[in-house]
Amino acid sequence: MRLTQHTDYALRVLIFLGLKNGDLATIHEIATSYDISKNHLMKVVQKLASEDYIESVRGAGGGIRLSRAPESINLGDVISTMEADAGLVECLRPANACVITPACSLAGILKSAAAAFAAELSRHTLADLLPANKRKEFYSLLNFTDITH
Repeated sequence: MRLTQHTDYALRVLIFLGLKNGDLATIHEIATSYDISKNHLMKVVQKLASEDYIESVRGAGGGIRLSRAPESINLGDVISTMEADAGLVECLRPANACVITPACSLAGILKSAAAAFAAELSRHTLADLLPANKRKEFYSLLNFTDITH
């Protein structure tokens, strides 16, 4: 299975904001820390904000932060929100045009595998990605200037 870059960036944004412990971060700061496109990141942030995972504060000194505790952000929910079309193959997509679908068992097997994947993700929250014993390592890798949190 493969997640889209959009979902990968969404998870990275949530991790970054989770490490900030409620402090504001800017899109520029996140994009720079991960060395990723600011324009693409803006779309991800808009989606996360529209789904109430993050909140934005406008104006001078503004930025973004988590809108709820990391323990209440379920990874399965985030991924299903960000992955609009999770169909692994043609026969699992809404506009299925595969001619062998009526005779093929692949769809059933892949649905079962996808359900197991989703179930495992749903067992975890953002807090599981932010272990206390890894914070200094995260801070160093992301070039955080303040590691007192």
